[in-house]
Amino acid sequence: MNRPIFLKVLFQSIVLIAVVIVFSTISMRLWGGSAEKIAINPEIIVKTDMTVTEFGQINALPNEVLTDVFGVTTPLDFEKRLSEFEMDEGQIVEQVNKSFAFYVEESSKNWLKIALKFPSWIIFLSIVFVLTRKAAITPSLRNLLYALSIIIFGIVLGADPSPMGTVKDAIVLFGSKGIIFPPRMIALTVFLLMVFVANKFICSWGCQFGTLQDLIFRFNSRTRKNSWFRQYKPPFIVTNTIRIIVFVTLTLMAFVWAFDIVGQVDPFKIYNPSMVSSLGWIFIGLILGLSLFIYRPWCHLFCPFGLTGWLVEKISLFKIKVNYETCTACEACAKACPSNAMDAILRRENVIPDCFSCSSCINVCTTNSISFSAGKRDLPPIGKYFDRE
Repeated sequence: MNRPIFLKVLFQSIVLIAVVIVFSTISMRLWGGSAEKIAINPEIIVKTDMTVTEFGQINALPNEVLTDVFGVTTPLDFEKRLSEFEMDEGQIVEQVNKSFAFYVEESSKNWLKIALKFPSWIIFLSIVFVLTRKAAITPSLRNLLYALSIIIFGIVLGADPSPMGTVKDAIVLFGSKGIIFPPRMIALTVFLLMVFVANKFICSWGCQFGTLQDLIFRFNSRTRKNSWFRQYKPPFIVTNTIRIIVFVTLTLMAFVWAFDIVGQVDPFKIYNPSMVSSLGWIFIGLILGLSLFIYRPWCHLFCPFGLTGWLVEKISLFKIKVNYETCTACEACAKACPSNAMDAILRRENVIPDCFSCSSCINVCTTNSISFSAGKRDLPPIGKYFDRE
């Protein structure tokens, strides 16, 4: 065991996590906090002789919900009795639940943050895209970019929106309330377009929790030969199977029991510390601790967007490619890759794991045979690589 290296890696990781928590807390206070999701009465009280105003007061419903459900606009409309509307009690309860869920989603968003965040993502990812295309991302620059991503998209601009949240919340909201929130679907479309244009770029460089995991992993891998922490590359069939099971469980829990299983331990809430439960802190601690040993454990094992993005990246325009004419088959790229992705790309296996376009493979290639470019990947010449025993 190399104790100084062990202490250094551990110290760096703890300091980074502490900085994220402390400055995220300060940032949330400067922004005025975030609106907590308002709870609706579990049992909606409906009496047909109530006026709309009385119905709203007894059930603590805002006027926006009453307007949406009953179409009331004037003071006189609010004095109409529920019996005057062509809805029975069951229909009223159903409409109130849907309208209230939509109202909560809309009111819980900080629209100024969102208006700032998406242009910032586009600018930041465009810069990284150019650097990646030019093979200009060194290990030091990579860590700097990850740190900037954590600061901009996490500490300053908060936990929401996030790539993961667009998929998870869409499933939970539709499964539990039967509604679709259009702004979230627009965000999801934008994120998937980013994946389509540049292989997993939003996950690799723009995801505030993904970059946090990655930077912790790099603290350890930077001194891998001497580090006390040994790093592992779990088989993709194992990690992706777990991720699929989590996705299916999330969906079933939302549709059958109207329960958000991921929301209970949402790691993105580290950027909104006041909203993290005790269970959430335990889970976040486990994930970030695991990040020392495994590359992006949340992304590979649990993330709903990670699974969705993995499917879309199969048709990405720009991706990591190998020039087999100049490749010497040294396989340094596969060894440098933090996951099993480059090994599969090199051999053009049928199932290629998530590639986060981190440029580690480009960094170590001495013949410039690896590039981030458009077009279909070539097939390796027969016998180019030794078969694995």
